[in-house]
Amino acid sequence: MRDGKPVILYIDDDRDMLDGMRVQLEARGHIMVDAQSGEDGVRAFGRESPDLVLVDLMMEEVDAGTRVVRELRLTGNQVPIVMLTSVGDSFSMSADAESLGLAAILQKPVDPRALDALIRAKIKKPA
Repeated sequence: MRDGKPVILYIDDDRDMLDGMRVQLEARGHIMVDAQSGEDGVRAFGRESPDLVLVDLMMEEVDAGTRVVRELRLTGNQVPIVMLTSVGDSFSMSADAESLGLAAILQKPVDPRALDALIRAKIKKPA
């Protein structure tokens, strides 16, 4: 949290997706930090201490998103990580979110209301 607002790290190599998500998250009172590669995302995670991470499945390489998740989990953190994918529901059905260390898997384009509800459920605001 920063100034009582949840900090969301969004990792995606598509600048248009990052810009659109920023508008959506900031309109709902969140702070968004972005990274355009898995490597930059891991560095931003260490620097920013986000409350939740959104990561695209397919970035510079097909499995870049899952590699980022594994790397973040190796640090022992328990921050909720949500995988975003545009490869279709087949990934959601074949991937076990829990075994990947994910809080959820969401299909792009992301439904703003569903994302907002997920963020509220996964981020515990201080009393």
